[in-house]
Amino acid sequence: MAHVYSPLAAAPTTNERQWAALAHGGALALALLTSWTAGFAGMLAAVVVYLLKKDESAFIAEHAREAFNFNLSMFLYTCAVVVAGMLLVGATVLTLGIGILVTLPAGLLLLALVAVLAVAWLVCSIIAIVKAWNGESYRYPLTIRLLG
Repeated sequence: MAHVYSPLAAAPTTNERQWAALAHGGALALALLTSWTAGFAGMLAAVVVYLLKKDESAFIAEHAREAFNFNLSMFLYTCAVVVAGMLLVGATVLTLGIGILVTLPAGLLLLALVAVLAVAWLVCSIIAIVKAWNGESYRYPLTIRLLG
């Protein structure tokens, strides 16, 4: 069983801080470079760091788990938004365009939600990189923690 990192433990080494920051930064970079709207490719980067370093450092494992869980959560939220968008388009088509009176405001609200999710994803990822680089713990908000 992997050790759980405790903030009261000895300060993480420079190498541990770099790997922890890489878990977050790699997740962010891969997600941005592969044009995935939040998450899927980022999960891959985080899980690779987790699998490589989980037995060596509880600090690295904690950050890699957080990065994985956050990017998975963002991916699931994005999937939910896409489904909602498809339902809105379907409702507009099924009502022969009359439903646009309801679906247009809902669609605009959905677009605003997408923008908020994207900004939150970017800002939280940058905060996590900085916290890891500084040797601090970080818990992402709005995260479904599946990998524990």
